[in-house]
Amino acid sequence: MTVPDAFALVESALASTAWPFEEARKIVERLKRKPKDGPVLFETGYGPSGLPHIGTFGEVARTTMVRHAFRTLTEDRIPTRLLCFSDDMDGMRKVPENVPDPAALTPYLQMPLTSVPNPFGGDYPSFGHHNNAMLRRFLDTFGFDYEFASATDYYTSGKLDAVLLRAAERYDAIMEVMLPTLGEERRATYSPFLPISPVSGRVLYVPLKEVNAKDGTITFTDEDGVDKTLPVTGGKVKLQWKPDFGARWAALDADFEMFGKDHQTNAPIYDRICEILGGVAPEHFVYELFLDENGQKISKSKGNGLTIDEWLTYASPESLALYMFQSPRSAKKLHFDVIPKAVDEYYNFLARYEAQDWKTRLGNPVWHIHSGKPPANDMPVSFGLLLKLASAANAEDKAVLWRMIRRYAPGVTAETHPDLDRLAGYAVRYFIDRVKPRRAFRLADEVEADALAKLDSGLAALPADADTAAIQDVVLDVARPIERYQDKKRKGPDGGPGVSFAWFSALYELLLGEKEGPRFGTFVAAYGVDETRALIRRALAGELAQAA
Repeated sequence: MTVPDAFALVESALASTAWPFEEARKIVERLKRKPKDGPVLFETGYGPSGLPHIGTFGEVARTTMVRHAFRTLTEDRIPTRLLCFSDDMDGMRKVPENVPDPAALTPYLQMPLTSVPNPFGGDYPSFGHHNNAMLRRFLDTFGFDYEFASATDYYTSGKLDAVLLRAAERYDAIMEVMLPTLGEERRATYSPFLPISPVSGRVLYVPLKEVNAKDGTITFTDEDGVDKTLPVTGGKVKLQWKPDFGARWAALDADFEMFGKDHQTNAPIYDRICEILGGVAPEHFVYELFLDENGQKISKSKGNGLTIDEWLTYASPESLALYMFQSPRSAKKLHFDVIPKAVDEYYNFLARYEAQDWKTRLGNPVWHIHSGKPPANDMPVSFGLLLKLASAANAEDKAVLWRMIRRYAPGVTAETHPDLDRLAGYAVRYFIDRVKPRRAFRLADEVEADALAKLDSGLAALPADADTAAIQDVVLDVARPIERYQDKKRKGPDGGPGVSFAWFSALYELLLGEKEGPRFGTFVAAYGVDETRALIRRALAGELAQAA
């Protein structure tokens, strides 16, 4: 990057309204109030009671975007770290259903996840270690720049000892924060310290008989009915999850952490406990949770969400990153039907990037998705068009799509356009799994049949070298005289009514069994005029509706 470009980049970053820059500027201001010698710490938390999921990707991807925005604002003069912290010392509250032989894990309920046997076998000594390895593999797949941290390691190695001793000293102050948030019954037994039973190894939710700040110990009644005294250090106890949040921030000197809206009401508790323990609460970013296609909150136990493996079966990681970038503070539906739109939006943003000035570029999602270095755009065919071509041809293999792609974009091959080849594979899989089972062809009524017959004649009259615009003109000319398809709010080229979307909706319903699609002239140019005419004849003969 040239010097003028670097200057323009920073100036534009200072004024950018893109949410990663808004968050990054908060961290810059934080450093003015609280200078630090070490790296600025960006943190994300992960509960390894299950395998990593799409929310894990979103949290790390979004935090990475804020981190890069901060590095841009500071011209990379201030070192940064991204720490992915696994709460693997939490007790296993319920046995997951998606593990081999779930009943075998029942005796290990409430034991730290890193003490629960690994149901998957292999080299990992515990369920927590296995899930941590899956998390690291998951993050490495996407090329995230991060450090991994295990709560078990931090507790047992002494990395949290100082803050735990401080929690014992300031026990009363922590209780003053926590008790008003609890019901009467819970208040009677609550303690921020959870001892690990020397008898059973379980994480115990029991009242404390004594907290000795001088000795740094707690006393409680163990499961065998005998009073035990344990040091709060060395992994003998852990903190309840709300105090644990604040204690971790204080111990790590965290500067930024984002979390879902379900944590929002607890954020003041986390902050206050962090302050009690001598820290300064990090900057927060609260994101909205995802909804299913019916507008219900996604739940892992219900299985009503979309997994990351399912998304990546049908589309690229870049399209998923775009979905995570857009409107993180708004509730969004996360289901299969959003995938095609996300794919095409990604390539549309990429296509616009090179012609944009710096201010606009920094608001373009692809700048954030690719950490300031978006690839060149070279996508001659949209994903939406590929899906309609796959549907029209009943494609079971991407080679079928490539025959049509070469017709539409001569000279384009899988070798010259590997991203397009990848997209063609996604399109075929999406068509087979998601589109084909839901197609609903119908018979044409009298008006539609007459219009289709005229469209067939119009296409037949086209010259062999007719381009997309000429084909689209024929499609529009057929509809303009038909009252059903006139849009009187719009004007056609002759001053008469324009053509309504109802015409195109009818075409897609009758010919493809779907309600919408790309520009019809573009579809015909790629699918082929003769092939489209054959499709029309099959629709008029009732063959498409009968086959469905």
